[in-house]
Amino acid sequence: MTKLQRQLCNELQKGLPVRSRPFDDLARFLGSDEEAVLQQIAQLKKDGLIRQISALINYRALGKTSTLAAAHVPQESLQEVAEAVNSLEGVSHNYLRKHHYNLWFTLQGWSSEEIRLTLSNLSGRFGIDFHSLPVRHVFKLDVRFDAEDQSQLAEDIAEVPTSETVELSESEKRIISQLQEDLEVTAEPFEFLFGEGFGAEEVLQVIRGLINKGVIRRIAAVVDYRKLGFVHNVLFISEVSESTVVEAGERLARFRIVSHCYERKTFEGWPYNLFAMMHAVSMGDIQRVIDKFVEAEGIESFELLPTVEELKKRPVKYRFGQ
Repeated sequence: MTKLQRQLCNELQKGLPVRSRPFDDLARFLGSDEEAVLQQIAQLKKDGLIRQISALINYRALGKTSTLAAAHVPQESLQEVAEAVNSLEGVSHNYLRKHHYNLWFTLQGWSSEEIRLTLSNLSGRFGIDFHSLPVRHVFKLDVRFDAEDQSQLAEDIAEVPTSETVELSESEKRIISQLQEDLEVTAEPFEFLFGEGFGAEEVLQVIRGLINKGVIRRIAAVVDYRKLGFVHNVLFISEVSESTVVEAGERLARFRIVSHCYERKTFEGWPYNLFAMMHAVSMGDIQRVIDKFVEAEGIESFELLPTVEELKKRPVKYRFGQ
C-alpha cells in the first residue's frame, strides 16, 4: 500500500467526519485532495482491504442483547450446522476454532428468552448442545488495526458504549436503517439520505445526534485485518476467581494486541470466565503477552483457541417496524 492508503485505512477506522463533503475534510487533514482520496479509497475497497464503510451500531442502545455461543460439532455435520447458524439474522460472526468446542458465534436477540429459544431450536434440530456464554462485564469491545505500524493495534480504546435503550424518532429509524448499508465513495456520500423534508444540514444533525446518544458509535471503515498483516489471532480464555476477575480483565484489556475483552458466564464443565481476542503479525507477539499476563495474575488454567476459518462476518441489520 502507498503511504496515503495506509493513512486512509487508519483514519477511516476512527470515523468519517459527519460533514456534507467528509472526504474533502479528510483529504485536507492528510495534506491531499478530495479526488485522490476518493480514488484511493475505491482502490482499497476493490482490493478488499476495506470491507465496507457504514454506521457501526450500538445494538444495546436499540434494546437488544447478545451472547457468545459455543458447540462441539462433528466434522460430518459441520457444513450443515454452519449454514444453519449463518442463516440466522441475529448472527454477525461465526468462526471455526481449534478446540473441542469448535464452532463459536455471536447471537443477538430482543431478549434473553429469544436467544435461549434460538439455541434450543438449534440443539433440537441437530442433536448438539449449544452453550450460551453471555457477558457479565465488558472491558473492551473496539478495535482499530494500525496500517502504518503493524507491531500493535491502534491506540487503546477504552470507552464502552451505553447499555441504556434509546427512544428513536421515525426519522432517526429511517436514517439508521439506511446508514447500515455500505456508503458509496462519492464526494457527498450522505446525499442519498436527503429528501422527505430533510435537507443536508437536517440529515447531518440527525446523524450527529445519534452519535451523541450512543446509538451510532461512528461511521467508519471495517478493514480486512489479515490483508493488513495481522494474520494471527486467537481467542484467549482463562479461569479467574470472581473476586479478582474485574481487576484482571481491566489489566488484560490494556494490552494493545487485545481487541475485545469480557467476563462471561460459565456453564457446567466450563470454568473459563475471562475472554480476550488477540491479533498480531506473529504468534510470538501473542504468546509474549499471554506469558506476561498469566504470570502477573497467577493464572493456572487457560487455553488458546486459534481461528481455523471465518465462516461469517457480517453486521446484523436492524429493521424497524417489520
